Amino acid sequence: MSLDVSPQLLAEAENGEVREQDFVETVRTSLPYAYDLIARLAEELRSGTAEFADNQTPPPSETERGQLLRALSSDAIRGSLERHFGIALAFQNCHRVAAFRPEARGGETHARFTSLRAQILNQSPEFRDC
Repeated sequence: MSLDVSPQLLAEAENGEVREQDFVETVRTSLPYAYDLIARLAEELRSGTAEFADNQTPPPSETERGQLLRALSSDAIRGSLERHFGIALAFQNCHRVAAFRPEARGGETHARFTSLRAQILNQSPEFRDC
């Protein structure tokens, strides 16, 4: 299971729309490694002048790697985090996630980061089972 959904949030969902801030809070508490990593990248992007901020450090364990994979593989979770932090996310492998400014999506640097070539060049044998 990806998220620890409270009975209150479940009731909200059963009765209609869920407030995005409640969903993001559930993501924060359920997937703390992924949330904190993306929050850090968003802050690095905001405070710097680089075109993107990315993580190249592997997670400390498979638990954290699983959190990151669950967060980025769910359209709802990923989209909510992008809106919450005001960023566009790009993902290359088990842990290389990058935060771009939303207007950079589809631009030259974003296209290069998400290209087939970049994916191939960012591979190594230790990523085969991640």
